[in-house]
Amino acid sequence: MADLLADLEPVGRDGGTGGFRRYAWTRDDHELGSWFEAECAARGLAVTEDRAGNQWAWWGDPDATPGRAVVAGSHLDSVPDGGAFDGPLGVVSALLAVDRLRSRGFVPARPIGIARFVDEEGARFGVACAGSRLITGKLAADRALGLADADGITLAEALRSAGRRPDDLGPDPQALARIGTFVELHVEQGKGLIDLDAPVGVGSDIWPHGRWRFDFPGVADHAGTTALADRSDALLGLARLVLAARTAAERNGCLATVGKTRVQPGGVNAIPSAATAWLDARGSAEEAVRAALADLTASAAADGGVITEESWTPVTRFDRDLATRLATLLGGVDQPAPVLGTGAGHDAGILARAGIPTAMIFVRNPTGVSHSPAEHAEPDDCEAGVDALAAVLADLASDS
Repeated sequence: MADLLADLEPVGRDGGTGGFRRYAWTRDDHELGSWFEAECAARGLAVTEDRAGNQWAWWGDPDATPGRAVVAGSHLDSVPDGGAFDGPLGVVSALLAVDRLRSRGFVPARPIGIARFVDEEGARFGVACAGSRLITGKLAADRALGLADADGITLAEALRSAGRRPDDLGPDPQALARIGTFVELHVEQGKGLIDLDAPVGVGSDIWPHGRWRFDFPGVADHAGTTALADRSDALLGLARLVLAARTAAERNGCLATVGKTRVQPGGVNAIPSAATAWLDARGSAEEAVRAALADLTASAAADGGVITEESWTPVTRFDRDLATRLATLLGGVDQPAPVLGTGAGHDAGILARAGIPTAMIFVRNPTGVSHSPAEHAEPDDCEAGVDALAAVLADLASDS
């Protein structure tokens, strides 16, 4: 575990923050894909790619028995200044789980796969889980190709720069048809397992969540010569939105965050002519999130703001029978492993919504901190996660 995580450590590392900036379709992203392919090749696993560029490594032939493969995996990209475990822990644990099973002489009755999804965080182009959304048809290729990063580079242009064909992008039912069951191991993003004093747990559901863009108009002018009464300052509407987001979340019992903004023309001595804010809102109940959004829509409209929904995912419930099976397997009949929900989105959720029997395994996070360089998991808990994943893969892949 330590060696594999150490191999990944230099890729996309930001020397100032100690975090990672591993964005989709960049040189760092290419290096991550090459690392994954090399690790799989060293294990004799055949690697394929789907129409979105997600990588799949196979122990056994998934096309010989369609719809029977047991797949584990996660992603390797990061949020800006992200931590070392969000994503990579799931990929590394899947590789090590295969190692563990082989060392025991295990022979799977079903093919076992390891997945590495691309652009899970959406840090560059703004849509989370883009790789899994594309192959399931939840994100239209035309829309995806028109998405642009902070430098105005579209996804289509980024793909061409990476030596790929934008026309290849789209739903991939053939790739999905291979999967019988998908299990994603992930570091917990919260303190549930700390409070329950358990090294691993099983996911029950993902909260409803979405992203919205708020565009505020203004008129550029000189900051030193324009009277306050004569100004149309786009940033004032954005500032009011940021404060209103906290109030709306508290009022409605959910979470709302403005974590990204853009101001034009961006001069210290220029009144902003346009301001854009991106809102992330989520909660255990869809009604609460929608109520908070209604409050913010009304607030923004008073400032001339225009709201665009960039993504929305209703509550996603993982396969209940599968979750029960995993909890019993990992904890026992008398004291099954904890089963808990999460406010964080995952590729597992996208596959679950596509009708694939899906489960998640969470590994304890001692502080609950995630999407930060301070994100951490203890070595013993990571090993417990590998043990848990190996046990799950052995159990599921033993079914004839």
